[in-house]
Amino acid sequence: MKVAISTQGNDVDSLVDQRFGRARWFVVADPETDTWEALDNSVNVDASGAAGVQAGSTVAAQGVQAVITGNVGPNAHKVLAAADIAIYQVGNGVTARDALTALRRGELRQVEAPTVSGQRQ
Repeated sequence: MKVAISTQGNDVDSLVDQRFGRARWFVVADPETDTWEALDNSVNVDASGAAGVQAGSTVAAQGVQAVITGNVGPNAHKVLAAADIAIYQVGNGVTARDALTALRRGELRQVEAPTVSGQRQ
């Protein structure tokens, strides 16, 4: 299963970014093979709008089955749900590597609705 994680840096030891659409990076990982790659999302960091939609489309195009992030707004949630991508939420101070471990153990909370209003999240 491929997983996209919103991160503050470009590797699995980076902290999970609490913003999905405006995260600087996405680490796309396959927890079964322990492989990963970093996707630059800088185009959406200061976007005037539609950051969540663009970010959702970007990760969906990678063929991921799940997303790990801090928060997801309504527009991003709509795109991810339409692509049948599961969304898991983690709190502050968690690395992408630790989030993947928690996902494998079934310890992450899956969210079924947006977690924020979507205004500059």
